[in-house]
Amino acid sequence: MASFGKFLKRLLLVLILLVVAFHVLVAGLLLIWKTQPINNSMFMLSHRLTGGTVTQTWADYDAIAKSAKQAAIVSEDSTFSQHSGFDFKGIEAARKKNEETGKASAGGSTITQQLAKNLFLTSHRSYARKGEEAVITVMIETLWDKQRILAAYLNVAEFGDGIYGIDAAAHHYFDKSAANLNRDESALLISMLTNPKYYEDNQGDRRLRNKQSVVKKRMKNAVLP
Repeated sequence: MASFGKFLKRLLLVLILLVVAFHVLVAGLLLIWKTQPINNSMFMLSHRLTGGTVTQTWADYDAIAKSAKQAAIVSEDSTFSQHSGFDFKGIEAARKKNEETGKASAGGSTITQQLAKNLFLTSHRSYARKGEEAVITVMIETLWDKQRILAAYLNVAEFGDGIYGIDAAAHHYFDKSAANLNRDESALLISMLTNPKYYEDNQGDRRLRNKQSVVKKRMKNAVLP
């Protein structure tokens, strides 16, 4: 019994060391990526490991059309420029909506939370993953400014099968750079983020086009960092 207790203590120590090492690695990458282009993420790595091809080209904040940044904020995180990583009103609203519908359809995640997941975690849902997401969100908000966070989000988001980042998406769908996207194009690309692989081949989907219209109308309300 005593030996089993020692085993548990050693196992706990190993787990603690692994968690600490992971967060040290995260902090190191965030410091590097504070100024350097981000050309990989956990989602991109998973795609490559399953035999897929990744297309992505980094675009700096100023090389992304204003309309794309506006669309991302009004669609994904309306209070992005004001909060410190978490939209507690949005989380509460999502919780109530999920209770009413009986499904976990609304998430309430901010752009920073989504970025934390895309860069370092997986799409698997669990309390442990949400906890890690929260920790990394705080780290990102502490080490980066809002412009860097928004630029990174737009550069690693998935816009289709193996299509990552707003610049790759702009070239794939419109044969132009992210800097030259117009309001219609920006609204459409951002509206695809909820189900990019499906919408890649279903550009005329009614839900997609309805959301594009709503996002376009709300763009003027976006508060850019």
